Amino acid sequence: MSQFVLFAIDICAVVLLVFGLYFPRHRRRDLVVSFLGVNIGVLAVAKALSSTDMGAGLGLGMALFGVLSIIRLRSTELDQHEVAYYFCALAMGILGALSTTSVWLGGGLMALILVVMFLGDHPRLFRRYRHQVLVLDSAFTNHVALVAHLEQLLHARVHAVTVQRLDLVNETTVVDVRYALTDRALTAEPGTATPAGARR
Repeated sequence: MSQFVLFAIDICAVVLLVFGLYFPRHRRRDLVVSFLGVNIGVLAVAKALSSTDMGAGLGLGMALFGVLSIIRLRSTELDQHEVAYYFCALAMGILGALSTTSVWLGGGLMALILVVMFLGDHPRLFRRYRHQVLVLDSAFTNHVALVAHLEQLLHARVHAVTVQRLDLVNETTVVDVRYALTDRALTAEPGTATPAGARR
């Protein structure tokens, strides 16, 4: 009976993870079915394999290998926070399938995962900081001049910048920049606007 309670807790937890945290914050519809499928699929496979002579360790290992292969062979690019949601859905599915886990322990660990994701992925956490790849319409060979130009362009303090491509013929520079918005830029921007010529 306790196993069915864990199943119900897992379903409630993944629904809250997907529809309460992920989708309202990131609005990527195609990953909704991925997170739900990973969670329920791992829950079913891990439970089936852990109840056979193969043992729980082998069953969970195979489930982990399968999910990691799916993530690695994905056809579309995932951001790091989306990978984190994948692993949370995976972890909750495994917790729900463990027959050796008590209802209180399993439910508590799933609640801990939800709390960590709520806080760690909160929009107000480090909201000044940005990471973008910019294509500049000038060729910068001087690092100091490049940083000064970026700070003026972004109205921000640049913490790190890496030149990915420098084209002296077409006079373009592709840079990976990490920066923090100033107070003036933070209050002026409508939501989380992206500067022209930049992509996340």
